[in-house]
Amino acid sequence: IAMTYLLAASLFIYGIKEMSSPATARRGNLLAAIGMFLAIAATLVDHQIVSYSWIMVGIVIGSLIGAVTAYKVKMTAMPQMVGAFNGFGGGASALVAIAEFLRLIGETDSLMRFDTSITIMLSIIIGAVTFSGSFIAYGKLEGILSGAPMTFPGQKVINALVLITLVILSIYLVAVDHNMSLFYLLIGLSFLYGVMFVIPIGGADMPVVISLLNSFSGMAACTAGFVVENNILIIAGSLVGSAGLILTQIMCKAMN
Repeated sequence: IAMTYLLAASLFIYGIKEMSSPATARRGNLLAAIGMFLAIAATLVDHQIVSYSWIMVGIVIGSLIGAVTAYKVKMTAMPQMVGAFNGFGGGASALVAIAEFLRLIGETDSLMRFDTSITIMLSIIIGAVTFSGSFIAYGKLEGILSGAPMTFPGQKVINALVLITLVILSIYLVAVDHNMSLFYLLIGLSFLYGVMFVIPIGGADMPVVISLLNSFSGMAACTAGFVVENNILIIAGSLVGSAGLILTQIMCKAMN
């Protein structure tokens, strides 16, 4: 399992390197995809799965949706497709963290380990922000929502208050008490912050936002990797997070 994870990580890194040139980008994408296949296969073999039935159903449905969508999408619509995939990635990480939180508090009445609690909160917040923010970006690019910035009086103050509340709730849930009402409030506010984060930005700048949210999806996956103690998820998430931040910086400079 460890050697398979090492091979998968190597394919991720080499695949990114190949994407630095249009001549080798397709091969790099294929190598990275093979790496992800190996990582998923090794994880399914490594962990004690109670039943593979629903996992196989998810794999089949997800693969069909992904293949058909990728085949039919126009190149001009690629940014919103990437945005949607970012959202699904962030949402998946948040769901993993939520499920792990519910599992752990069901097993013990005491506070769980600090490192576990902290990574769970980070994964939920970053993942939920990525999910809702990405689909707002998708809606703006697809024309479902207005491409004009959506602003209202006191918007920055409200955004700051929501963010501060998320930090306070996280600290309380980690250090004081696993109050379920506050936990669900944290989840709801995280989704809300994703919406509030993206709506004031105009449609012309959405590709930059999607690039940043791509980085967020990687960081959400990385924190989810710490939650479930999976090394390849940590590696893959770190690669996506750092590469996304570099791409965002390049795009910001290019678009002035």
